Amino acid sequence: MGLDLATTGKPGFTWVEHEALYSAAESRALDHWAIDHGGISGALLMSRAAAATLEQLLLRWPEPELLQILCGTGNNGGDGYLIADQAHRRGIPAQVLQVGDPAKIGGDALRAREQALANGVAVLPFSSAALQQSGVLVDAMLGTGLGGEVRAPFAAAIDACNAGGRPVVAVDIPSGLCSDTGRILGRAVRAELTVTFIGYKRGLFTLDGPDCCGALEFSDLAVPLEAYRAVAPGWRRLELDQLLAQWPRRPAAAHKGSFGTVLVIGGDTGMPGAVVLAAEAALRSGAGLVRVATQPEHLSALIARTPEAMVTGVRSGQDLQPLLAAADVLVVGPGLGRSSWSQQLLQAVAASDLPCVLDADGLNLLAQGQLLPRKRRDHWLYTPHPGEAARLLGVTTAAVQADRFAAAVQLQEQLGGTAVLKGNGSLVVAADARLLSDYGNPGMASGGMGDVLSGIVGGLLAQGLEGVAAAALGVCLHGAAADAAAEQGQRGLLASDLMAPLRRLLG
Repeated sequence: MGLDLATTGKPGFTWVEHEALYSAAESRALDHWAIDHGGISGALLMSRAAAATLEQLLLRWPEPELLQILCGTGNNGGDGYLIADQAHRRGIPAQVLQVGDPAKIGGDALRAREQALANGVAVLPFSSAALQQSGVLVDAMLGTGLGGEVRAPFAAAIDACNAGGRPVVAVDIPSGLCSDTGRILGRAVRAELTVTFIGYKRGLFTLDGPDCCGALEFSDLAVPLEAYRAVAPGWRRLELDQLLAQWPRRPAAAHKGSFGTVLVIGGDTGMPGAVVLAAEAALRSGAGLVRVATQPEHLSALIARTPEAMVTGVRSGQDLQPLLAAADVLVVGPGLGRSSWSQQLLQAVAASDLPCVLDADGLNLLAQGQLLPRKRRDHWLYTPHPGEAARLLGVTTAAVQADRFAAAVQLQEQLGGTAVLKGNGSLVVAADARLLSDYGNPGMASGGMGDVLSGIVGGLLAQGLEGVAAAALGVCLHGAAADAAAEQGQRGLLASDLMAPLRRLLG
């Protein structure tokens, strides 16, 4: 299920189709459709997959001294046998190392093995000692069907691949990586290049997937378009350029009232920095006005850092009421804390009917039951990192990370509105949307990044985008701004470094 193409935000902003991401079951359904209805045999698909892999391999290593292809006993191994066969027929030294009992090979994979043997390809049983010190390794051991932890003899073969010091090319997906979740199943190949086929596997884009797959190339293997119409993808990968191409120009007669007022609420004692970052991000995202409600002792610091924000000291939920009346959108949680002051402000927010981005300690207070009544709010957006998501769901952080896709869906079903599960491959879920953004980099592992995201999303909401549209564009902008800032280095990347590239991206 993808984003409804009729979904709109501010007039003139219309969603377009984004790149489909498939589960293992959906990928198999595409294969079956191509075979059963598209007139393409399984053997022909296997041959095309081998050719696509070999082509991409030779683009990077044009004259490999040797190709050693590690083949498993399933169809992934069949691809590997045909890679060896096609390389051998082109005069490229190629050798298969069989991992697992060859007696278990059947169907198209068996026919591929027999073809390679008949054409003179050398096939040896795998051993670590058989791995050479030069050339390129090809991982064709375990495909998308792997469901449990990697076992012998594949565990030893994966370890040997990773320790070999040679470039590794993964066929369809690195062995040991879960196609559905991006989780390493005990151990996984760390490839320099992955060539994937027919449909992008969603696990390649989140959690451990990017670290395992290296550079990613795709081939549809000439599967008919009708197959993609017949098999709906569960998730879609966002493209920032497509979103920005639809971002409307500001009319010449625009004024600050045209672009909404964001109220950022947070900054308990000793924590003013978070609201500063959120407020500045909302301003840099284009909000017309940004107000901040915070502890009175923070007024001078906030005004000195961000004079464009209108800052008010509040001591209670009652003090917040006039500010709520003047706001269009709320950003609640940055530096909010978990004190009685924090709880009062959150209760005042809950009693209002304004769209709200809830982050950080706002989410933690919600998880603790401090927001009463706890109900679904379809005009709210929730932006937890995995630890906050775990508290909301009553599970461990490890459980959230074990299946980020399922956790994000569960969060949205529980809370309503739009849920953003942050992390490597951030996920955006609404009632009619399942979206992934793979912008960003490890330099973002520093304090304040989440505050910037909440401010960006709040600023986009204030300009008229609906919740899912603001969240989707916001996570893409957030990651892309960090990528631009990281051109000067990932280590030492600060949340405030995102402000200048954010402004440039929005134009």
